[in-house]
Amino acid sequence: MAIAATISLPLTSPTRHSVTRRSLTSLNVSPSSSSSSSSVQPSFITLKTVAFRNPNFRVSATSMSIEALEKGSQTSFLDRKESGFLHFVKYHGLGNDFILVDNRDSSEPKLTPEQAVKLCDRNFGIGADGVIFAMPGINGTDYTMRIFNSDGSEPEMCGNGVRCFARFIAELENLHGKQSFTLHTGAGLIVPEIQDDGKVKVDMGEPILKALDVPTKLPANKDQSVVKSELNVDGVSWNVTCVSMGNPHCVTFGTKGGQNLQVDELNLADIGPKFEHHAMFPARTNTEFVQVISRSHLKMRVWERGAGATLACGTGACAVVVAAVLEGHAGRSCTVDLPGGPLDIEWREEDNHVYMTGPAEIVFYGSVPL
Repeated sequence: MAIAATISLPLTSPTRHSVTRRSLTSLNVSPSSSSSSSSVQPSFITLKTVAFRNPNFRVSATSMSIEALEKGSQTSFLDRKESGFLHFVKYHGLGNDFILVDNRDSSEPKLTPEQAVKLCDRNFGIGADGVIFAMPGINGTDYTMRIFNSDGSEPEMCGNGVRCFARFIAELENLHGKQSFTLHTGAGLIVPEIQDDGKVKVDMGEPILKALDVPTKLPANKDQSVVKSELNVDGVSWNVTCVSMGNPHCVTFGTKGGQNLQVDELNLADIGPKFEHHAMFPARTNTEFVQVISRSHLKMRVWERGAGATLACGTGACAVVVAAVLEGHAGRSCTVDLPGGPLDIEWREEDNHVYMTGPAEIVFYGSVPL
């Protein structure tokens, strides 16, 4: 069941919270009759009997309940135009979560990178891996997609974010059934297609393999690409393949001479930043650690540039399949298991494009005073 909540948070620096009283007197949930993501009806949360005292953060009420969202409520919420408030919808793609903002009336984001950082904070903000803006299309595209990461940096694009973006547009435009859009992104043209089952299939375009264009300073060792090359990280030699899906990825299946990587045993918080900020990656890099289960089944964990460890990374899953094919670990069509769930990835030989299919779901609706 998706949950919709109205949240009020300031975009000022938080101070320590003093909780003086907390009582949740009721919690009533009306689950949807179907588990399909396309038929789940969100709910509104009403908070009462909660009191927080803080110069910058204050909530006061007297009970808590969850009510089924009435038909049309989504549209009326998203149509609100109160001055000084930002209305948003939080989505997630396999746990990779984003704050979606309707920015179709302007080519400039409604938030600064600094405001995005505060909203993405999981303790003092809404909590998200990034903020995504739905903006007017350019160069003949239907829409433009821009993203601020949780650290305020702006990536070229995001695979899980694209799926969330497509579902957000369908809701804004009140579209149903199979739909496709053209998106302008920092990585070029991206074409997501909402399927009949509610999942989103995305044509992610062609992978970029030329070392200078990834970019990486590692010397090319296969044509102009870096495939199963040696990278020294904190005294340990890793075999890496470098791929760009419009954003840079360093994919590793293990250390030099090591056994098949067991990704659940990795200390990602320790090793991830050392890859991200390695001198061989002038634009920093996303890093995927991959365990081969079979030639059609891979398991990965990811350290994302600008976001850290996340539950899923769509461009990363695409890069993993490309690297697995180049290194001879897998075929061109694979299920990739991420901590948040599986994605279906296909690298088609006929057009050299990578296609990603997976879910995107609403978490809640919210409002933030600016």
